[in-house]
Amino acid sequence: MDFVRVLVVVGLVLFHSSLVFDASDDFYVKNPETTGITTIFAGFGVLWAMPLLFLIAGFGAWHSLRRRGPGGFALERLRRIGVPLVFGTTVLVPVPQWLRLRADPAYHESYLEFLPRFFHIRVEPWEFPFVLQGDSFETGHLWFLLLLLTFALMLAPVARWFPASRARALGERLAAVGRRRGAALLPALPLALVSAVLGLEEEYAGWSRWAYLLFFCYGVVLASDGRLRDALRRDTRAAVVCGLLLPAVGLPLFLVAEGDAFTELTPMAMTARALYGAAGWCWLVVIMSLLQRRRPASGDVTSGGGSGRRLYAYLSEGVLPLYVLHQPIVVVVAFWVVRWPVPGPVKFVAIVLVSLVLILAAYDLLVRRAEVTRFLFGMRPARRRASRPS
Repeated sequence: MDFVRVLVVVGLVLFHSSLVFDASDDFYVKNPETTGITTIFAGFGVLWAMPLLFLIAGFGAWHSLRRRGPGGFALERLRRIGVPLVFGTTVLVPVPQWLRLRADPAYHESYLEFLPRFFHIRVEPWEFPFVLQGDSFETGHLWFLLLLLTFALMLAPVARWFPASRARALGERLAAVGRRRGAALLPALPLALVSAVLGLEEEYAGWSRWAYLLFFCYGVVLASDGRLRDALRRDTRAAVVCGLLLPAVGLPLFLVAEGDAFTELTPMAMTARALYGAAGWCWLVVIMSLLQRRRPASGDVTSGGGSGRRLYAYLSEGVLPLYVLHQPIVVVVAFWVVRWPVPGPVKFVAIVLVSLVLILAAYDLLVRRAEVTRFLFGMRPARRRASRPS
């Protein structure tokens, strides 16, 4: 799962690079010539990529709770997620916002002049957990960390107040349901309902923030009992069929629905969103089933020795810093590349390759080698790193 997280973060570099050329998205930097083709590929990615990260985070939260207890779990998440969230929001996130303004030739404000405006903040409790709002202020791509920290802190008191006997009884009932054919697809129903009623939020990768809570909770539940994971493997074929059919029906409804299909409470828009929510879960069933079926082979990077194992450990340890670093670097690179007098595909490849090199270089040279930067980016101290990822 750690290696899957690495692949998703690398995929986010491609995703955000493509938004530079997308005709419908309001990204920080835009190429003079845009296209609608990127929307198709981006639409497929948002269906499963961020939900998968929340599912895996819930999976890890279960094991961390068992090792540390609710109090230790909450403190550990505050350190490893809260610290990079605060650091990234104050130091890295303002850069893309400033470059958005700098794209206008009439804008001449320096970065230091812009910063005080970025931190003009008002409190809007009804936007929980995004209660800090502002005309320029935002959490940017770190909305993922804010939601993840919120969900973890919500889980800790529930785990403390939920008796172990009741948890075992609930696990037995869920396992009994999971033995039935098609049971692995039932979690799609709450996701369909939440997506239909609460809508989809474009700024959070096309899902409602509360749909992500469901994905997180599903990860916790799946981690708690291997019999539930067996149900995923048993229903893989049904999930593949539904994962293909539901978007095929839902996408045309998105296109013909009146008004904003992400938020309107019209029957057609709500149906499209319900199909979208259900399809997202189906694709996670397929992906998790493939991970369950896979067995380490000789020479595998996760099971063998040598350079493959070292590379796996290197990247797995750096997933969080790589995520925190990726979008600001993509925006900075794109800000300069879009000015090149070359075709769009050449610019896209350049943005992706240069960004990947700079992200890895920043992680290796500026983050992982010093204890203070390891702390600021949520990494364990080098002298006390665990031998396995959490």
